[in-house]
Amino acid sequence: MEQQLKRKQGAVYVEDILIAYHTLKDVVFHTPLQKNPLLSERYECNVYLKREDLQVVRSFKLRGAYNRMKHLTDEERRNGVVCASAGNHAQGVAYSCRALGVHGKIYMPATTPRQKVSQVQLFGKDMVEIVLVGDTFDDSYNEAVKCAEAEGRTFIHPFDDEYVIAGQGTIGVEVLNDCDEPIDFLFASIGGGGLMAGLGTYVKSISPFTKVIGVEPAGAPSMKTALEHGRVVTLEEIDKFVDGAAVKTVGEKTFALCRGVLDDIVVVPEGKVCTTILELYNENAIVAEPAGALPIAALEFYKEQIRGKTVVCVVSGGNNDIDRMQEIKERSMIYEGLQHYFIVNFPQRAGALREFLDEVLGPTDDITRFEYTKKNNKESGPALVGIELKRREDYAPLIERMKKKGFPFQEVNKDPNLFHLLI
Repeated sequence: MEQQLKRKQGAVYVEDILIAYHTLKDVVFHTPLQKNPLLSERYECNVYLKREDLQVVRSFKLRGAYNRMKHLTDEERRNGVVCASAGNHAQGVAYSCRALGVHGKIYMPATTPRQKVSQVQLFGKDMVEIVLVGDTFDDSYNEAVKCAEAEGRTFIHPFDDEYVIAGQGTIGVEVLNDCDEPIDFLFASIGGGGLMAGLGTYVKSISPFTKVIGVEPAGAPSMKTALEHGRVVTLEEIDKFVDGAAVKTVGEKTFALCRGVLDDIVVVPEGKVCTTILELYNENAIVAEPAGALPIAALEFYKEQIRGKTVVCVVSGGNNDIDRMQEIKERSMIYEGLQHYFIVNFPQRAGALREFLDEVLGPTDDITRFEYTKKNNKESGPALVGIELKRREDYAPLIERMKKKGFPFQEVNKDPNLFHLLI
């Protein structure tokens, strides 16, 4: 009765997480905690990666989903479940549906990467029905709630549920059991807040001196905004790129828990996340999805504080669609100052284009895109020009040469509306 009372109050305690750990020990992988030599050298500290990208469904979400569904009543199992997810929670629910023999209806945004949709079907097989609807998680969430009410299904919340939070907290049990030295900093991504609420609750209870740092994408800082306002708020617009953490509204329960355990929140630009994804792949052969790379990307903004310390980053997922790699590369290069787009008005004189190529472009600059913006009078009309630089420092000389040679231009990178329209 006391345990039920605690859950009704929306709180999650260490004992809840330990019970979940016992429930999950034969279901989930005990993922490795690996020291990363390259990151450790780069940031002059001991960096450990908690590899939840190696989990059964390639993300931590199985922990919370299975723990919640394990506690369904017999009647709830017969009626089935429904969930909303940007992808990873859906895979966890799908896996649990098949393992527990419960039918599930899974709502996902229409923008969900194809790879994640395929994985949901693979794990759930004939025990799940997938419904793609809306552009964001919040759109799918609203439809899933309607389905739960209309069909009498139990809604398996992706983050704002005590059993789910406790399940995610089992990562903390493994981290503290596996690390031989005291942990100074723990970085993990925040979407709806379930991971950090559970992880932070356990770690702060067992190792109170550990600094717990949440990480959000700059385009969807919903937890940071909620903490600043002292209440849960809904963001009007979000950048959906970091799909595993792009949530307009965090949970009421996760907000209350995170407010008590977080020491700080780092907001990371999406371009920096893309650079980190590429580095993890090229340098470490780690395939991390955007939300999984967030904590590692945050180290750059904390490098002074973590020098000489022991740091753990939770790589929360590895469900990255190969079709997104070109976008990831381009976002990275724009962030690093290596890819620039211009609207160039070529002067109405013979040989202007040749002059631009010979005297404006630097010796290592490459044109990656060139198209006239008008169908008629191409030779005298403006053109969209994409230029790739070898070094960030080559940008200022390029701008100076364009001005000196009399090529009027507009920088597309610095105009968000124009950038989204053209690029």
